[in-house]
Amino acid sequence: MTIKNLLPLTLSALFIVSACSDYTNDATDKDSALDPVKNQQAPPVDDDLNDKLGYVHYTRSELDTDNTPRSPILTLDRNAVANMITKTIMQNDGFEEVATLVTDQEVLIAYQKTDEMDQNRAADIAKSSAKSVTPRYFDIYVSDNDLLIKDIHSLHRASTKNKKYDNTIDQIINEMKKAPQGD
Repeated sequence: MTIKNLLPLTLSALFIVSACSDYTNDATDKDSALDPVKNQQAPPVDDDLNDKLGYVHYTRSELDTDNTPRSPILTLDRNAVANMITKTIMQNDGFEEVATLVTDQEVLIAYQKTDEMDQNRAADIAKSSAKSVTPRYFDIYVSDNDLLIKDIHSLHRASTKNKKYDNTIDQIINEMKKAPQGD
């Protein structure tokens, strides 16, 4: 057989296989269109890829049904955000030590910089690092007063329901405002 003869035969076989698969899945497709949970795509086989990507797909009809689950409230993993900010800052030359605390509305960053690092440049790096990973409504405070590192550290285990906690946060913020805050 030549390639000319194989091409129509191959195309016919593909058409038959795809037609059969549509027939067997027709009833389940109609049911899954009404239930977005059934209609979700299978996670990628590659676990590395699954950790790097988030993907969701809906059609208008899926969202217009009354039994559609409501969108969950997005939560912020504050430890992960603090970790990301701190590591981003530490990737820059000129920083010896960085402590980051993320609350529900503020990001507090205290750092020890090298003598060669300009004070304003350090504040710009710290603040822009925090801005790059937090929502816009966060207030970001930075300071090169390395004594504040211990104060921030003491807060990370404190109870947020304690009035002293709020006062301590305010005191730290007031102290941080004495340092350059970056652009």
